[in-house]
Amino acid sequence: MGANLVRFLLREGHETHLLLRPGHAVSRIEEIRDDARLHIVDLQDAASVSKMVRAIKPDWVFHLAAHGGYSWQRDVKKIYDTNIGATVNLLEACKVLGFEAFIHTGSSSEYGLKNHAPTEDEWIEPNSPYACAKAAATLYCRHVSQAANAHIVTLRLYSAFGPHEDSNRLIPKMIEFGQRREYPPLVNVNTARDFIYIDDVCEACLLAAKTPSERGSVYNLGTGIQTTLRQVSMVARQTFGLTTDPQWGSMPARIWDTSTWVANNKKIRAELGWSPKFTFEQGFLDMVRKSNNHRLGPG
Repeated sequence: MGANLVRFLLREGHETHLLLRPGHAVSRIEEIRDDARLHIVDLQDAASVSKMVRAIKPDWVFHLAAHGGYSWQRDVKKIYDTNIGATVNLLEACKVLGFEAFIHTGSSSEYGLKNHAPTEDEWIEPNSPYACAKAAATLYCRHVSQAANAHIVTLRLYSAFGPHEDSNRLIPKMIEFGQRREYPPLVNVNTARDFIYIDDVCEACLLAAKTPSERGSVYNLGTGIQTTLRQVSMVARQTFGLTTDPQWGSMPARIWDTSTWVANNKKIRAELGWSPKFTFEQGFLDMVRKSNNHRLGPG
């Protein structure tokens, strides 16, 4: 997400600073490193974060750091240090100087498993360490926003996908295998997601920063359309001319896999004037086109 958002902001003419963790994926930013200002900082080091924020004096802050959203990220301490500790450190440092907007990326996982599209004011039932950590960070951002009368917004992301995505994720794997005229290992055919293309995510970030809203606002960021793995496989079949059938169940299901996972996006449409521009198929085809010219994001 960060690799795409910085490109989006640069195209919009903004002076952009990137906060990069030690050992970051260089390939994601290699072609734009001379266009943005780079800062290596460990967000879990409060003193270093405070020093960095004082030096930059940012107007808008987009907080995208996360850990635990991928099935292979299981270190609970790292999950909480990244999603809660880093959020507190960055927000506290920014609060001292003041800012125009602080956009925090939450997760639809905060809701837990629902049999419907939940609204933002619905009871959350996180069912994993990652979901609990993201929920806590969202609540903290809301508290600070209301207590300090600061413009802090949480975007509860659904399944964002696009260029520079981790190569072990579903859509990059589907493209990688599809280019070899194969399917990757897949879970249950009815597993569903609300896939939202990264360009639509970036536009929502910008609107959230620019648009006045209730203090501590939370917005579901998804298309409002559910896509099953069967539908994903059919788009891949049509795109790459696949003639074999997927091997359903060849990959073990995760605790968050479900047949119902879709955003209620009425609030963000009404209050920020945002709406998705890309269908899943359009986003997939755009990602394939770009992957033909650039290597997919590293694992």
